[in-house]
Amino acid sequence: MIDGTCADAFSPLRDLLEANLASGEDAGASVAVVQDGELVVDLWGGEARPGVPWTRDTITQVWSVTKTMAALVLLTQVEKGLIDLDAPVAEYWPAFGAHGKDGVLVRQLLGHTSGIPGWASPVTVADILDLEKSEAILADSELWYEPGSAPAYQLVCHGHLIDGVVRGATGRTVAEILDTDIMKPLGGGFRLGVPTDELDLCADLINPPPSNIDYGALGPEHFLIRAILNPLLAPVEVCNTAEWRQGAVGGAGGHGNARGIALAQALISHGGEVNGVRLLSPETIARIFEVQAEGTDLLLSVPVRFGMGYALPMAMAPAIPEGRVCWWTGYGGAIVVNDLDRRTTIAYAPNKLADHMVASPRTDGYLRTAFECLG
Repeated sequence: MIDGTCADAFSPLRDLLEANLASGEDAGASVAVVQDGELVVDLWGGEARPGVPWTRDTITQVWSVTKTMAALVLLTQVEKGLIDLDAPVAEYWPAFGAHGKDGVLVRQLLGHTSGIPGWASPVTVADILDLEKSEAILADSELWYEPGSAPAYQLVCHGHLIDGVVRGATGRTVAEILDTDIMKPLGGGFRLGVPTDELDLCADLINPPPSNIDYGALGPEHFLIRAILNPLLAPVEVCNTAEWRQGAVGGAGGHGNARGIALAQALISHGGEVNGVRLLSPETIARIFEVQAEGTDLLLSVPVRFGMGYALPMAMAPAIPEGRVCWWTGYGGAIVVNDLDRRTTIAYAPNKLADHMVASPRTDGYLRTAFECLG
């Protein structure tokens, strides 16, 4: 049921994955740990689809873990001097300055305080797959609230906002830079836009159980309702289609396995260099930890703490340790955690979705076990 490699010290993590697959808690999943430059855990198992085993190269949609990959792209362009985190977004994307948005800063966008947590006018799934069209709609949007005054999680549009900045600054898309400059040198394992000849590698998502969130009680003007329904991304009906998988929705649509995610994100936990590939300096990485938003999120309705492009340790995520740690998670349970003090990155990518927004018992179990193995 389990395949891959695992250092002896991490055998409890292997046992947990095996137990979750056996019990049905997981249908298929991968787990990886990069510690001090070594891929000490690279495990996978279960089924990608009924009757189809999960293999070494199986990838699955990891929802908002994709946001960390988009942030990584933007940071590499900061490293090159092409983007200034303290500059207005409109410096790179002039159209974004419309309707009073000319003062929104790049760092506010990365910290979910841009004032634009979603599309105000109705959009379809087809619209958001057309990046230039849907980014133009965002650029022409009015602010939902005062930028910088509070966090409001950019649920789906986050990757579009980053892409608008990156495209304007470099002439290249987030997806192109991610694939060419980051993933290929590190061995692959993550796609923002799955090529036609790799669609068979995608695991099918399995719908989560009913959510504990009482959406009806929130009211139609609540930011979560406005963002989550525009457009509605039903996991099976939308996200298991070839059209969606081939798209490059950088806030939610990336497909990867734990190994690919962990190796790329280990650039953050390892001072900017992994396997001889250096893309960041410690100075650029340090900026991630400048707190951009702290308090109750206007969309998630829970207390959050965001740096630049990543969440920081916070009470709503009890399995995330204190220290120089940056992380984020995806709807249903996928997660990546960068621990700079331990020079460690941990990633988990499942296809069976749990009732998970910020934390849940299954994902917390993997994290706690991994950190216990670290000692």
